[in-house]
Amino acid sequence: MKLSTRDLIITALFTSLTVVGGFISIPLGPVPVTLQTIFVVLSGLILGAKLGALSQITYVTLGLIGLPIFSGGTGGLTSIVSPTFGFLISFIVAAYVIGKLTEKNKSLSRIIYSVILGSLIIYVIGVPYFYFIFTNYLGKSINFYVALKYACIPFIPGDIIKATISIILAKQLIPRLERYAY
Repeated sequence: MKLSTRDLIITALFTSLTVVGGFISIPLGPVPVTLQTIFVVLSGLILGAKLGALSQITYVTLGLIGLPIFSGGTGGLTSIVSPTFGFLISFIVAAYVIGKLTEKNKSLSRIIYSVILGSLIIYVIGVPYFYFIFTNYLGKSINFYVALKYACIPFIPGDIIKATISIILAKQLIPRLERYAY
């Protein structure tokens, strides 16, 4: 994939915004509430599938090589065995899917559909990973409902609010950014 200077800059911007979103967090048990999902969603909506995913791949890679950019100021390869690492993996997939669904059609209904699907993807990847690490690596005896109770259910109201903010921002930003596409 050949990237223009504009592509590199805007991809790096969304990587940086995801980092900042991780630092704005509220501890809520083992999974903190962050603003990262707003920027994950926006990366897919604004950058498209490939660049949106690239911005999130860059974020995860920078954290894995040791920069303390994950929520709570963590980083490094040990992050892989953190119960919340599945959510970071899901950011890549969610940004790609959201971008793929909206690359050719940025109607409000398509944006809403893609944001809902992207949010579900984050849970579908993040919660089972959380459960797997908690039970197999940390050796805690929990059932899947407890994993949902810790890593999903309390976050749904906030994620609805963040999804709504993302949709509103996207509808404002997309037309403005398309004017300066080249």
